[in-house]
Amino acid sequence: MAEEKNMLDDIQRELFTKEELAAIVSRMGREISWDYRGKNLLMVSVLKGSVVFMADLMRAVTEPLSIDFMVVSSYGKGVKTSGVVKIVLDLNIPLEEYDLLIVEDILDSGKTLSYLMEVLRARGPKSVKICTLFDKPERREAQVTPDYVGARIPDAFIVGYGLDYAGKYRNLPFVGVLKPEVYA
Repeated sequence: MAEEKNMLDDIQRELFTKEELAAIVSRMGREISWDYRGKNLLMVSVLKGSVVFMADLMRAVTEPLSIDFMVVSSYGKGVKTSGVVKIVLDLNIPLEEYDLLIVEDILDSGKTLSYLMEVLRARGPKSVKICTLFDKPERREAQVTPDYVGARIPDAFIVGYGLDYAGKYRNLPFVGVLKPEVYA
């Protein structure tokens, strides 16, 4: 009988433990709570990658808020963005009364967020800011600067805590670097 493969076997190393992630989210929640005092905050999760982060982050924010979700695709099954952005699931509420906070799992090329910012700003919210759990500034191809950053990370392919490769590994409670042979 063949030995069963465990998804942990595909992880080269752990980059952020579950405890480190909790501390990052707690810090970000405090910052957002302070900045959005008395404002009408709408947190928009860009699915699917940010769903775990968004769930924890919204509980760390102490100000009243609303949430909504978008699905935006630019990767397909690859490891690098295709550069073609497609809104798969859009918001269906008027944004004029809201201070919008886009919640992303990772910001690398910036192409998706650049496009999304343009689309959402055109809808007339009071403000639009970006919150990303992870930032890879050396991969930036578009002029996008996040307002809230959990951590800057090296140019490695990471998975876990909502981040995936080909739809897998999102359920890992930590963030790890995927072995190159898995996605090569």
